[in-house]
Amino acid sequence: MIKAITFGPARIPGPLTLLLSTIGLFPVVLSKDCDEGNQPLTPSIMEHQLSALEKANTWFNSTPLTAASLKGKVVLVAFCTYTCINWLRALPYVREWQEKYKDQGLIVIAVHTPEFIFERNIDNVRRSVGEMKIGFPIAVDNEYKIWNAFNNQYWPAIYLLDAKGRSAHHQFGEGGYEKTEQMIQHLLKQAGAKNIAQEIVPVRGKGVEATADWNNLGSQENYLGYERTESFSSRGGKVADKSCNYHIPSNFKTNQWAIAGNWTMKRNSVILNNANGKIVYRFHARDLHVVMGASSGGTNIRFRVLIDGKPPGQDRGLDIDEQGNGVLNEQRLYQLVRQNGPITDRTFEIEFFDIGAEAFSFTFG
Repeated sequence: MIKAITFGPARIPGPLTLLLSTIGLFPVVLSKDCDEGNQPLTPSIMEHQLSALEKANTWFNSTPLTAASLKGKVVLVAFCTYTCINWLRALPYVREWQEKYKDQGLIVIAVHTPEFIFERNIDNVRRSVGEMKIGFPIAVDNEYKIWNAFNNQYWPAIYLLDAKGRSAHHQFGEGGYEKTEQMIQHLLKQAGAKNIAQEIVPVRGKGVEATADWNNLGSQENYLGYERTESFSSRGGKVADKSCNYHIPSNFKTNQWAIAGNWTMKRNSVILNNANGKIVYRFHARDLHVVMGASSGGTNIRFRVLIDGKPPGQDRGLDIDEQGNGVLNEQRLYQLVRQNGPITDRTFEIEFFDIGAEAFSFTFG
């Protein structure tokens, strides 16, 4: 639905803020630098933030939580959205902290604030919560009321509040896990908890949750709609909101992409109108993911992935077989490539055999 600018490992809304402000979801707020230090917040501001939890659309894994119910507790608030690869890679740490410190008084709350329009669908969020194996409370924040109360700008973002409801620490984007856990330990001790283990939890994400191969990451997140896409290379360029026949160029530079077949390029996605349409992307990364789904919802759309013109074999992602075959049956992030050998420039190709595929963004790891 909405473009977010990649800033290091975090995803920071740029036009997101402006777009949502135009439809009344929240006022314009300028993005903050990821290196900005923790700024103390006044009790009145903190009370406003925690009270905003009461404005959630619904809750999963918990009855609705309130500022009053959290009084005297150390609280970790994590902003997320279920297709965000940065959140998925941070999730194993949040999951482990909840398990390790719940008996010492830590309350973990995830706030699911959607990026794409389909992430506002409660059934989609419910399904994703089950797939992500999240057992702690989740507040669904479709109107950005909690996001706005925290003046948040990032997916993921972690805020730690002490037992008096004061802001004690924040982390924007991936990383900073050891410092965050040490602060959790400090705040719990400060609140009177005993026998807090000093060891840092060992975390090793699996599957889509695995830490990115940062040393070999030469491709950044890119969106496929005409509003914010970069390096689109189909001959003739972008045609907004109209059915159009596109063609693949003969040569690609790294991080260029193109489509072939009859597509409609929307503001925030591309939609396939006829069968056998393709998306081609020249990338440099261990992992390649695509956020996509069926534009009509619920349709099973067959597709095949090739890498440098060949089936991926052992370099396949979780959502395809070794021949590159997969089925598009949900609106979510699909892992299509995880390379095992040396990382070089590769050409990714996905062909959809049925109409109605809608692709939103590429992410890498």
